[in-house]
Amino acid sequence: MEMFWGVVICDLTFIAAAYMINESNADMLLAGYNTMSKKEKESFDLKNYLIFFRKFFVNLTICSSLIFLMFFVAFDEITAFIAYLASVLVPMPYFIYKGTYKFKIKK
Repeated sequence: MEMFWGVVICDLTFIAAAYMINESNADMLLAGYNTMSKKEKESFDLKNYLIFFRKFFVNLTICSSLIFLMFFVAFDEITAFIAYLASVLVPMPYFIYKGTYKFKIKK
């Protein structure tokens, strides 16, 4: 049952990150963006990135939670947690790639 609560806490963290980070606080909270120079920030499409960021983390939360529940019902808690972990980690390279290269404004 402890893993179930761990998944719930992780999901709440994903949802909080998705909805709490916005254009006004991205300078402090958004990793990578907060270390960019002023010139780099001007060449980054923050508004569309935040839309992508929110969609990604909401979808990640929904899908990974459903995967955890399906595996929890079908198998055991350990298998469900491993499936949950995989469902969270597998999409991350896509998030990193798209976040790094798609939202830079070409001048």
